[in-house]
Amino acid sequence: MDRVAIVTGANHGIGSAIALSLARSGVRVLATYLLMQTSSGGSTYETNRASKAADLIESVESAGGAAEALEIDLTSPGAAGAVFDAAEERFGPVSILINNASAWVADTFGPVSDDRFGRSLPPLAESTFDQVFAVDARASALLIAEFSRRHRAHDLDWGRIVGLTSGGPFGFPEEVSYGAAKAAMENLTMSAAFELADRGITANLVHPPVTDTGWVDDDVRRAVDASPDMFHIATAAEVASVVTYLCSDSAGLITANRIQLR
Repeated sequence: MDRVAIVTGANHGIGSAIALSLARSGVRVLATYLLMQTSSGGSTYETNRASKAADLIESVESAGGAAEALEIDLTSPGAAGAVFDAAEERFGPVSILINNASAWVADTFGPVSDDRFGRSLPPLAESTFDQVFAVDARASALLIAEFSRRHRAHDLDWGRIVGLTSGGPFGFPEEVSYGAAKAAMENLTMSAAFELADRGITANLVHPPVTDTGWVDDDVRRAVDASPDMFHIATAAEVASVVTYLCSDSAGLITANRIQLR
């Protein structure tokens, strides 16, 4: 299989696991990331967000795969084109796009407080709303548009788009902007599924369960155990295996689906 993928937000967590899983299946991967500032003594999750993708590239190469990393701010002008330019220059035309990057921040319509996991919960403001929408919705839309344009320019007849989501259509208390941005990204991905089907492109969404990417602690585990609708704390590799399947030939009949993982 001679295919090329772009995986955004791939320096840690689910994105890194997806990039590694795809590379192990023979896909050449461009992994994008943006280093995030973190305070000293931050959580493992914060530390991971502030790490480069060197460990990922080493893991891919050790497994006999091919991957390169690109640090880029997906909200910067022309970022979508720059990402595809880099992928094409290094590996060739792109046939797989994974919209995983997120500018997650918690916010609320209620009073300032801590959320159910003890994290600081500020009120929704221009800054929180714009931060999340710029990456989760706007950047995802522009990457899909660039994917479509280049897919036609290269006269490809096979493609896969997968977006990582978090239950936005039903509201997301205490993560209001994040939920709304994910809902927008879901709608964009569904539109792509219908509009791009004639080019052999499928487009789907994967909604992972609580996934341990460095932020899960005992309080989170207790909350999952007590929840009537959360059954499992997943590993990033478990989520990645589903995404990799959706990017395979075997999943050619699966499109316009929002796949809830448990």
